[in-house]
Amino acid sequence: MSDFDRNPFADPDLNNPFKDPSVTQVTRNVPSGLEEYNPFSDSQTPQPAKVKAPTAAPSTQPAIMNPTEEPSAYNEIAKEHAIAQAELLRRQEELEKKAAELDRREREMQSLNQAGGRKNNWPPLPGNFPVGPCFYQDFSVDIPVEFQKTVKIMYYLWMFHTITLFVNIFGCLAWFCVDTGRGVDFGLAILWFLLFTPCSFVCWYRPLYGAFRSDSSFRFFVFFFVYICQFGVHVLQAAGFQGWGNCGWISALTGLNQSIPVGIMMVIIAALFTASAVISLVMFKKVHGLYRTTGASFEKAQQEFATGVMSNKTVQTAAANAASSAAQNAFKGNQM
Repeated sequence: MSDFDRNPFADPDLNNPFKDPSVTQVTRNVPSGLEEYNPFSDSQTPQPAKVKAPTAAPSTQPAIMNPTEEPSAYNEIAKEHAIAQAELLRRQEELEKKAAELDRREREMQSLNQAGGRKNNWPPLPGNFPVGPCFYQDFSVDIPVEFQKTVKIMYYLWMFHTITLFVNIFGCLAWFCVDTGRGVDFGLAILWFLLFTPCSFVCWYRPLYGAFRSDSSFRFFVFFFVYICQFGVHVLQAAGFQGWGNCGWISALTGLNQSIPVGIMMVIIAALFTASAVISLVMFKKVHGLYRTTGASFEKAQQEFATGVMSNKTVQTAAANAASSAAQNAFKGNQM
């Protein structure tokens, strides 16, 4: 019945909802499926047009640097491990050097023992001299390599001061020639040379030599105590008080007023005494720094002193005699 109502001359797609232009446009934009793909077709499906993203407007805010990231815990642990490993390697190298040094010294000691033992070689006196050498001194054998330079400098400092004392005798003699009232200074200059030369060698240089040779804390403390007194002597000699037997600055200025040549000679000697004082202070600080690296301490010095005293045969004999005398007196007192 509906076929009779339809207009045969009308468009058949007019009332078809699937032929609407809005619907057909959407269906044409849908990409074709695999079943509609024709590999023999020459026509290529047009690619969809690329849409440009809108460019962002330039920011007016000031630039801010992002904070650096902190290293992770793993990196810190790895770094600490590397530092600890480097420290262990450094200590191992030091121990190997010390072991090699001990081996070298032991071989040299064995060679000396095979050759007849160590013989005193200082002071170097001729063979026909009535008095022989009193000490044995060999830096390469007795002193470790890292301390040899310091000990040699201290030895040269002792020699420098000895030469200064010797020159001081001639300075006081020249002063005595222009001023007959300076005979006391000339006599004291000779006394200081004869007194300080051996005493300084025995009292502070040999303890220093023995301290570095055997790593003795007790000898270090002996050196420090005596060397402080020695530094005070250097200062007094550089000052040069009149009547003390030293051509220091005060005596040199007095000598310049009496005779210019004698005064110049005394000024040179005063400069030598001043150099001795300055070098002594510098070397004292250096030796003290080395002492702190050797592991020496006051407790070790006390132990070494007690051990040395108790092992001394003279002390043991005296203690035994004192104990026996006390026991006999106590026994006699009980009988009475």
